[in-house]
Amino acid sequence: MEEIPVNKTNTNGYTFMFAIIMVVVVASVLAFTATTLQPIQNENVRQEKMQNILATVGIETERSEAEGLYDKCITETVALKEDGSVDEKADAFTVDLARELKKPGNEQVYPLYIANIDGAKYYIIPLRGKGLWDAIWGYVSLKDDVNTIKGAVFDHKGETPGLGAEITQTWFRERFADEKIFDGSGNLIGVSVVKGNVGPSNKEDNKVDAISGATITGNGVSDMISERLQHYLPYFKKQKDIKVAIQ
Repeated sequence: MEEIPVNKTNTNGYTFMFAIIMVVVVASVLAFTATTLQPIQNENVRQEKMQNILATVGIETERSEAEGLYDKCITETVALKEDGSVDEKADAFTVDLARELKKPGNEQVYPLYIANIDGAKYYIIPLRGKGLWDAIWGYVSLKDDVNTIKGAVFDHKGETPGLGAEITQTWFRERFADEKIFDGSGNLIGVSVVKGNVGPSNKEDNKVDAISGATITGNGVSDMISERLQHYLPYFKKQKDIKVAIQ
């Protein structure tokens, strides 16, 4: 009886070998692509960071133009220690707040960006906190009285579209302009995102209107503003040109 030849491509061994080869090829292509694109991605992140910092002082720009404007407007960057002294070894721009927040307060580094625009001085402070689902972050700039907000930008990792994710919208950010972070007694209390705020035009009440249906995200914004700003008080108290009464 004639023996029927076996088609090796139908065997389990052939299938497994083919799968292994495809996994290796695809993984190699992905690894090569990721390695090639990483410098471009890092540069985009760096420029976007400059965009966000500039946006807090009213400068909206394309990402490709951000670095030139940043170098022109940001006159000083400092990395601060908990006592308000400057950490000469740290680069403020490269500080990763996500990592810093995992450290004890006395080991953290606090970046500060100082802008000078048309003779006006602004202090820009990075923010990071917790929203409903994941991290939220942003920047807030203070006028030279270190009490009045010039502007703010916010972003998030995973807030709900149409609800918490609205913190990125211009109309929400604009609510913070000219709000005060100190109360009438000079205590730093930040700005609270409050549902049903009855005085949205009152810039002395330390409150802005909340986003409907996004209470937890709004609370996260309130908490990260007050928590982050507190760490900069020691530095501000040492500055002789601060006008506001700081307790």
